[in-house]
Parts: sequence; structure tokens; C-alpha cells
Amino acid sequence: MNSIKFLGTAGARFVVMRQLRASGGLWLTLGDETLLVDPGPGTLVRCLKSRPRLDPKQLKGIILTHRHLDHTADVNIMIEAMTEGGFKKRGVLYAPSDALDEDPVVLQYLRGYVESIEVLREGRQYRIGDVLLETPLRHVHGVETYGLRFRLPSGRTVGFVTDTRYSPGLEEAYRVDVLVLNVVRYKSSEPHIIDHLSAEDAERILRAVQPDFGVLTHFGMTMLRAKPWKVAQKLEKRLKIPVVAARDGMTLDLGV
Repeated sequence: MNSIKFLGTAGARFVVMRQLRASGGLWLTLGDETLLVDPGPGTLVRCLKSRPRLDPKQLKGIILTHRHLDHTADVNIMIEAMTEGGFKKRGVLYAPSDALDEDPVVLQYLRGYVESIEVLREGRQYRIGDVLLETPLRHVHGVETYGLRFRLPSGRTVGFVTDTRYSPGLEEAYRVDVLVLNVVRYKSSEPHIIDHLSAEDAERILRAVQPDFGVLTHFGMTMLRAKPWKVAQKLEKRLKIPVVAARDGMTLDLGV
């Protein structure tokens, strides 16, 4: 089964620090490949407490969309768990260059535990077994950040719009069948300029892309106050496409 398990749906520092939502990232099962995206604080615990339990030794790769702590805090322990403490060289680490070179988030001694390290760059493709990973666009965020697009052997496509301010080009970059969006803010007019999408931005993107299915996740405080499931219901009604708000521990079946 092709699926996404949401180990956490927390976005922004206050939701993460208070663990109002978990912050474990995404566990992807895509055909024969098992991947972990953005292992934030508590990922290992969430894996081991999941039912059924998620075994890090099954991972073929770990992907970091960017170096912020809510996306990388557990990357080192997950590398150790994936490789059985370094005794089994296993898996590939995918990360932007500044997550590795500039104030790195991945410890040097662990880098030799993985089979290889692939540096993410804009407009590149990376082969993971029968799955094609694409990084179509560098996002507008405080650090080097890339969204993800997966092409499955069946031809089905899945996109992840990770942290970013809205900018022209997002819609074209993520024309996919299933679209997951990090929606930290409820309104675009919130005080201060923050490099994160709002629910209004998500509606604009979903309206243009018209995916088979849309998923909202990575919620900040204002989204939690607005009740994400109600936001998703309103979007679904207006857009006439299925839209859900992810929940901690939710598994989404992507079909074949």
C-alpha cells in the first residue's frame, strides 16, 4: 500500500515546544520504498509507539526539506536507528547543503553510517528504487528549503509543499494527484511577516492545482485555534475537492 503516516502535525515553535501536536514528521510507504521526511522532536518515540510499530531499519532514506529544528531534531538518532548503531551501513540521507555545511544539523560521525548523502538542489531528480523524488522549487523561507514531489511507478504523483511564504510558481511546481501543504497560519494578515503559508494561501494553491486530494498539516497556534478540521471542511465545500486536516498518527492511503 502506498501511504503517508503523519507522525506529527505540529508547526511553528510554540506548538512544537508545548507539544500541543506531535512533531515526528512523515513516514512514507511508496511501493517497496520506506522513507522518513523531516524527523522533528520525538520521531523515534512516535515510531516505536505506533501501532503497528514502525521499524527504522526498514528505511531506505531520510529526507530533510530544511534545517530548522522542528524538521530535524531527531535526524541523528533516526540515522543511528536506521543503521543499527552504524553496524549496518544503510539508507541515503537527502538534505540541503546548509543542513550539512553551514552550522550543520547532521553530526559528522554519523555521516559514514549511511550508504550515501545526496545534496538537494532546485530542479533536481533523485532515484529511490522505482520512485522518483523531485525538488521542483526552492522555497521562500529563512533557510535553504525545498518542497518534494514523488512520482510513483504507477504514474501517480504526490507533492509536499513544506514551509514557505506564498510566491508565484508554487501552483505550477506542485501539479500533483495528492497535495500535502504545511499550513502554519490561519490568516495571511496576521502580525509580522512570517515565511509560512496561511489557510488563504492553501486555498489559492489547491484551487489552481485541483488535486484528487488535499491535506493540511504542520499547524501553528492560529490554525489550532481555528480548528484545522473545520478549516478543511470549509475548503472542501468551496473547492469541491476532498480536503482533510491531518491528525497525529493518521495514515493516508494514496492508492496504487
